[in-house]
Amino acid sequence: MRKGEERRRDILNRIRASRRPVSGTDLAEDFGVSRQVIVQDIALIRAQGYEIMSTNRGYLLIESEDPQRVFKVCHTDEEMEDELNSIVDLGGTVVDVFVWHKVYGRVTGELNIGSRRKVTQFMEGIRSGKSSPLKNITSNYHYHTISAPDEETLDLIQDMLAEKGYLAEGE
Repeated sequence: MRKGEERRRDILNRIRASRRPVSGTDLAEDFGVSRQVIVQDIALIRAQGYEIMSTNRGYLLIESEDPQRVFKVCHTDEEMEDELNSIVDLGGTVVDVFVWHKVYGRVTGELNIGSRRKVTQFMEGIRSGKSSPLKNITSNYHYHTISAPDEETLDLIQDMLAEKGYLAEGE
């Protein structure tokens, strides 16, 4: 495991174990890095699907009742509805979509799609021309945070995404 990955794992464990907010300054001192490195690490931890809230006193981890996993996916506009329906059919909820933009950094859209009805509403919004999918600014590559009742369901969703060719290479 690389040094940065170990540090992020330890930062997450430190925040998880604390009953109070953990300041970025304290984390920087404890890990021997700059405050900016801590800010970057927190962004990467969030990208892994952990909900870390920034307060004026430090960072707090908001534990979700349902497990979540972030999947890097890639598909065409025509495959989007199938991807979303396949996830909700297996019992998942698509919490959000995000992309890593080279200039803007992480760009996120909240979705909270947990049923075929919500998939239909979302797709109607896209098809109406109100906006285009976020994935289109990154050549179809994007991430979804997906929650499910248990890890087994997340495993089924991961297998399905891989089987259908939606899971991005290396994921």
